[in-house]
Amino acid sequence: MIYLFIHQNFPGQYKHLIRHLADDPENTVYFISQPNPNWMQGVIKLVYYPDLASPIQCHRYTVDFEVAVRHGEAVAKSLGMLKAQGVTPDIIIGHSGWGETLFVKDVYPDAPLLSYFEFFYHHAGVDADFDPEFPGTADDGGRLRMRNAINLLSFESTDWGNAPTKWQRNLYPPEMRPRISVLHEGIDTDAIRPDANAWLQIDRGNLRLTAEDEVITYVARNLEPYRGFHIFMRAIPEIQKRRPNAHILIVGGDEVSYGCALPGGQTYRAKMLSEMGGRIDTSKVHFLGQLPYDTYLSVLQISSAHIYLTYPFVLSWSFLEAMSAGCAMIGSATAPVQEVIRDGENGLLVDFFSTHEIAEAVDRALVDKKAMSAMRENARATVVENYDLKTRILPQWQSLIADLVMGRRPQIAETPPKVSVLPQPAPKRRAKVAPRPSKTASQSLAAAQF
Repeated sequence: MIYLFIHQNFPGQYKHLIRHLADDPENTVYFISQPNPNWMQGVIKLVYYPDLASPIQCHRYTVDFEVAVRHGEAVAKSLGMLKAQGVTPDIIIGHSGWGETLFVKDVYPDAPLLSYFEFFYHHAGVDADFDPEFPGTADDGGRLRMRNAINLLSFESTDWGNAPTKWQRNLYPPEMRPRISVLHEGIDTDAIRPDANAWLQIDRGNLRLTAEDEVITYVARNLEPYRGFHIFMRAIPEIQKRRPNAHILIVGGDEVSYGCALPGGQTYRAKMLSEMGGRIDTSKVHFLGQLPYDTYLSVLQISSAHIYLTYPFVLSWSFLEAMSAGCAMIGSATAPVQEVIRDGENGLLVDFFSTHEIAEAVDRALVDKKAMSAMRENARATVVENYDLKTRILPQWQSLIADLVMGRRPQIAETPPKVSVLPQPAPKRRAKVAPRPSKTASQSLAAAQF
């Protein structure tokens, strides 16, 4: 089988899937992406460069759309070069959010296209108007409606779609949902599991922490309001009042992944530390930045209480990974979290905006260890049952891909379909393909510079 993936940040949501496919010597896996240092053995990475150098002159509502068209154009040129080399993929799989899949069908009209639909924007009732501290503007309605034009045009030209959670799929218009399967990227629960022997060394004060210590954890890609960082920081004074011996570990960078940056280059970390002033004991609050993956797992494994807050927005990988690691989960009672956490069974739900509820839940997690032990076990069981990579998610991907390659309408079952064996392509399709390239590390880094 010849697979072609498209995502501006290799490997994106497809890390587990492409690793699984590339391990099969019968497969050839191409991946089109913008430049980054990531690579994977057995994957032929092709780099594209969108034409974004000149100032974009257009209406302020259509800036994102203009950028998306340029992404789509650059990807289409890369596809055209592949096609000229005689490469005909059996299936193309890509993220639709940045316009990269807009023109795929113009180059490969007969190849099935499976597109990742991550988020459909809403002016009201989801993330845009959720936090009164960061109100929107009068332009939001038009701007977000135009941003959805990328979603809609990408959907028109795709054969099928997938969204990682039910809630995210249900943000799309009703007429679109019947062609979008709920299919998560998967969690490697064999690798991400509880470890009573885990430890973490913190250079400041030469501190060594284990699961025997009181450790409160918070993780986000970047420390920003969309992931409730400002609310968490405001909860720290009461948390420390209740648990004066606890160490608070905060993982995340100082950039902005979602929402608006602060003026003057100020970071939300600096802003919140300034706001807290002398109200927190900073000797027990440790900002760890963005960590190597093994170190990040150790943070989860020694956690006494793990706090995850989010706007009604896309669900973080770290949330499910923390559950897989057996963390005592404290999550915001917002829609994406409520899809997974059942209050009092596999975690505790709190009002996103209530610093008192957050501190109270942390105190409960550290005091009632017997009850939290059961919730920890249930948290991991939830992920193993519903999101385990090997037993649940990869079989779903296999079935979905097999259906599309064979021209069948996929199922949209809420439970994983039975495992299907991926079909071999018809001989006439294989005859069109150029000789199979060798999968060397150098080719994995960048087989071509488009």
